[in-house]
Amino acid sequence: MPFPGGLWWLLCCRQGFTLLRRDYGEADREADGEAEEEEEASFELRAQGDQGSLEVSLSQPTRSSSGSERSLLVAEEMRSLIVEKGPGPVEDDPDALVKGWLQREVRGGVKTPWIRPRKYWFVLTPDSLDYYSSNEKGARRLGSLVLTSLCSVLWPDKQTYKETGYWSVTVFGRKHCYRLYTEHLNEAVHWVCAVQKVIDSKAPVQTPTQLLMRDVEENCGSPEVLEQIYRCNPILRYTSSPLYAPLLPFPYGSLDQSAPGPRSYTTLRDEAVKLFNSLQQLESERDPVPLMQGVLQTCLDLPPLVDEIYCQLVKQTTEPPAPGGQGDLHYWQLLTCMSCTFLPSPPILRFLHFHLDRRVPAELPGTSCGQGARWVPEPPSGQCRRDRPGISCRTENRFPASEMAKYACFIREALAKTKGRECVPSLEEILVLMRRQEMICTVHCPGAPACSVAISSHTTAEEVARELVSRLGLSQSPNLFALYEQSRRREQPVGSATLLADILTKFENLAGEEREQDPPCRLCFKHYGFLDTDNVPRDSLEFALLFEQAHEMVLRGYVPTSEETLQTLAALRLQSLNSDFSTHAPFPRLEELFPPHVLHARLPAPRRRPPTKCRGARLRAGLLAGGLWGQALAKQRAERDQRLRGRLREEGASTMAAIVEKWKLLQGMGRPEAMAAYVALVREWPGFGSTLFDVDLRASPVGAGPQRLWLGIGAKAVSLYKPGEPEPLDSFCYGRISSFGASDSSTFRLSVEDRDLLFETSQVDEIAQLLNTYLASAGARQPPQPQESATSPPASDPTALPQGLCPAAGPWQHRPPVGSFHS
Repeated sequence: MPFPGGLWWLLCCRQGFTLLRRDYGEADREADGEAEEEEEASFELRAQGDQGSLEVSLSQPTRSSSGSERSLLVAEEMRSLIVEKGPGPVEDDPDALVKGWLQREVRGGVKTPWIRPRKYWFVLTPDSLDYYSSNEKGARRLGSLVLTSLCSVLWPDKQTYKETGYWSVTVFGRKHCYRLYTEHLNEAVHWVCAVQKVIDSKAPVQTPTQLLMRDVEENCGSPEVLEQIYRCNPILRYTSSPLYAPLLPFPYGSLDQSAPGPRSYTTLRDEAVKLFNSLQQLESERDPVPLMQGVLQTCLDLPPLVDEIYCQLVKQTTEPPAPGGQGDLHYWQLLTCMSCTFLPSPPILRFLHFHLDRRVPAELPGTSCGQGARWVPEPPSGQCRRDRPGISCRTENRFPASEMAKYACFIREALAKTKGRECVPSLEEILVLMRRQEMICTVHCPGAPACSVAISSHTTAEEVARELVSRLGLSQSPNLFALYEQSRRREQPVGSATLLADILTKFENLAGEEREQDPPCRLCFKHYGFLDTDNVPRDSLEFALLFEQAHEMVLRGYVPTSEETLQTLAALRLQSLNSDFSTHAPFPRLEELFPPHVLHARLPAPRRRPPTKCRGARLRAGLLAGGLWGQALAKQRAERDQRLRGRLREEGASTMAAIVEKWKLLQGMGRPEAMAAYVALVREWPGFGSTLFDVDLRASPVGAGPQRLWLGIGAKAVSLYKPGEPEPLDSFCYGRISSFGASDSSTFRLSVEDRDLLFETSQVDEIAQLLNTYLASAGARQPPQPQESATSPPASDPTALPQGLCPAAGPWQHRPPVGSFHS
């Protein structure tokens, strides 16, 4: 039914009044509504000037149920923080630091929800950022943003200027965010610098939790005062209510919070509140392990939240409603995982130790606890811990040997060893930590059974390597050994200071990404540096390791020799595995005996058609490729690939037949003799004992195209090989090397006398570390000193090097690249 004309007229008038109000009545609405909501002082500021002990007035912040009371508190705080300005001229304000016209985003009401910029007169004072309707005398102040040390300001970015044509200045406060715009970059930079200078001049804001921690520290010798502080301040005790503000101060706004991977986070304050909600979910979770790992991952991505989570866990484990219940134990288990992953700041660490001391005695029967930092000094001889001041004996008498006491003792030991992690604990590690046990790590040894080693969250690769060297009887070997990460894609040594728990977490993450047919990642114990390969006893375990490592080099194509020799090596390998020839003997796959690249080299190279120069011909070829002609081409490619696979099977069958014939000739040769003959054939190559790296040589940073080479790092020299050729192109003894280092993340620089060699490689750190190891181990000379001291290798004492171990990873691990190196 159509509307009558009068009704249409009323609707148009109403819309017209709305537009008029938008243009002329907006200032009054902002002055009345926004002035009441503007930046009130946060609850942290209420106790900023109080230097005495805190009692009932400091409690957990809660939302007020009365609107009038909340408005009254806001008005009182505003009067205490902001000096009321009279109706005098705005331009004559003596406290003004910077003033000028800026445009601000203003959100409309319910009927006008869009955002539009409006121009206002802004005045920056030592306490706030105010804006007025105009710069004339008697102009009304429309809003004010109180500036504290927690405020933040964002610099103008070019992307916003490209999209809007304005340079933006964003100021974050506790309740509001001012997004200001100007057409001039210099003006935007001037405002940002001025606001940041005011923020930097403010005293640090302290939250009630920080003030109470200080009071607890000052009154640790008075049990009565401590009990009163905990009784009168619920913010220190367990709560089942949600948390509306973090326990520690965090800057307002989102600054430098780019988390790795697909994770995205909001502000630190919001994330702290979300984490507390996650902690409360632990109480009812049947399987808390994934939730615990998520909390740990958030702390790893956002390190400022580590102290906050420690404070939240201390709060939730203080006087819980059901001590020792499922929810309480989940809190203690997460606190255990935190203590094995992150080290809090010194004030939080002291508070945590005090919390542990309140919960349990220093030592329980049958338990050994590490001694960490303490607020209360150790008692003199003859004084019982229960007689020490500041320790609540009520809880100790009530829970002397409970699960919480055992967790607290475990946490003390962990805090004394934790130094930081690269990865959060794996699911298996979290389960082990919840039971306060050690993990079992399996290390594979080529030519020997796998070894099972018990490790903790703090065990390093060097400690495991020492144990394996001692267990396998390799302490007297002059060669160096290390742990390696082995996967389908690559193999790399593990730094001596690397935590094995981090390596196991990486393996767990890769296991979910790899395909089912891919072999799992594993740890392997192998030679790291060959200092003497001639005097290794043939009947020793080290010779078996040497044999297996030589076979790996052959399969990877790093032993350039003839195809006849490769077949002989494969026959010797079969003799060492199965003894004499037998039709019932198990046959390994050909790629486990013979280098696969040799078979692929026999196949004819695919013919490539020359590129079509004519544009019309390329267009016709593209149109044909998308139709029936494209299907015919795909069929031809499939047939060609099938023929190549058939040819490859034929070549493999003929090669295996030749290997079997040579195997039959080794009748009666024992396993030790076969291994010795294998190693002797491989040792005929002059580069045996060197570690080869695939590199691209550049004559200069702007030289010609790179040349693919092998860079061989040996105990006495550094050599350059053309792939597949036995003789080196050039060789440099360590006395000729004046310096080495990383020009950038993918370029390794080697300075030999008066020339610089630049190698493009993805193994810059491994090359530099191995060079440094050989220089330190052989004692030929001190490591070359790069120009930049921040990345120079340490001057190692060869006599102090651990026997049979590679030294700890030096500054080459995870260091920023440097420009040039000189002797």
